[in-house]
Amino acid sequence: MTTSATAAPATAPSVTHTGSPAANTTPPTQTRLRVLPDSESPRERVLSDKRVSDVLALCGAGLAALALAAVIATQLVPVRGIPAFTVLTIVLFTMIYAAIISLTENGPAVRDRVVTVIVHTLAFTVLLTLVFVVVFTVARALPALPHLNFFTEDMALAGPLDPLDTGGIAHAIVGTLIQIGIALAITIPLGIATAVFLTEIPGPFARFVRTVVEAMTALPSIVAGLFIYATAIYTFGLDKSGLAAALAISIMMLPIMIRSSDVVLRLVPHTLKEASYGLGATQWSTVWKVTLPTSRSGLTTAIILATARGIGETSPVLLTSGFTAAMNLNPTSGPMVSLPLAIFQFVKSPEPTMIARGFGTAATLMLLVVGLFVIARLIGADNPAKKAARMERHRRFRSALITASRATLQKTRRTRPDAPQE
Repeated sequence: MTTSATAAPATAPSVTHTGSPAANTTPPTQTRLRVLPDSESPRERVLSDKRVSDVLALCGAGLAALALAAVIATQLVPVRGIPAFTVLTIVLFTMIYAAIISLTENGPAVRDRVVTVIVHTLAFTVLLTLVFVVVFTVARALPALPHLNFFTEDMALAGPLDPLDTGGIAHAIVGTLIQIGIALAITIPLGIATAVFLTEIPGPFARFVRTVVEAMTALPSIVAGLFIYATAIYTFGLDKSGLAAALAISIMMLPIMIRSSDVVLRLVPHTLKEASYGLGATQWSTVWKVTLPTSRSGLTTAIILATARGIGETSPVLLTSGFTAAMNLNPTSGPMVSLPLAIFQFVKSPEPTMIARGFGTAATLMLLVVGLFVIARLIGADNPAKKAARMERHRRFRSALITASRATLQKTRRTRPDAPQE
């Protein structure tokens, strides 16, 4: 039971003017209490707690949406394919769930729960798509991955009709590592230096550079390949090689690197910079010893994003590096194939063995990217506190090892007189 109370204002005193009687006298008002029945009492909205009714509503809406979608797809509208049926089921589930929730909740609660369901559904759809891509690629690559020669040999002596125990993608793995290494050697200094310039030296020219960088983030990859082909290869006479491919990849990586590093560097607190300036440090010392170490984890993330953009590019590499089936360790001379280009060449073949090699190359590329990401995250997470703790553990380990060695040496010296003589 809920009690409702209405408080009345205080009684206004009479106001008497000179030469006139008292007027505007308000009679006193009493406070009255009215008891509200249970049907009129306000209900509290619970948005975070999980109740049995919420689980039942989700399950009921899911089953009803699935059944209704099956009826519509088979009897009313010819819906073909799993993607179309899935979209229809999700739409019906949202509508049915909103109708069920509206029977027991008010407007804000209904909107909150429907939006929550939509957000979780979209997140689950993205995760399911990623899992499907990974599982499908690995499943198609299983015939090629168990063979050791697939990772240690090239395709110089293997043809499309040869079995999977002949030939491999060692030349593509080495070419990818060389090209992405050259691209990172070009991109990381230029990207971080440009980001520091945009952050530390603001002005009209910095705004112009930031605008150009933001526009280049949407640059098609084929344009970067055509630019390197028209300038480095056609005009300056550079051969189709790993170096030309690395230059094209650098053009694709550089805007991502600059934009991400700029955002990270602007998040450094100004109080740290002011404290450094107050201690007499120069701007360069502040950037080198305060700004960059503080944002090291974010800069590592920027490198990861740039690497992910460049390591999977096919169009620039196709125009600038050429294709070869043999190993080439010289990035300045001769064609050099990479993993994306090898995938493109393998899957074009109608032979099942070549298609299996293509999917095996794709799985290898995914593993390589994951490995690079893990290494970059480990490097980025190595902050001063963790470094000091690791050094302390090493010091304790050395002390324990030295103590054990001394104890063993003393024990040997004590037992040496009793040892038999040779």
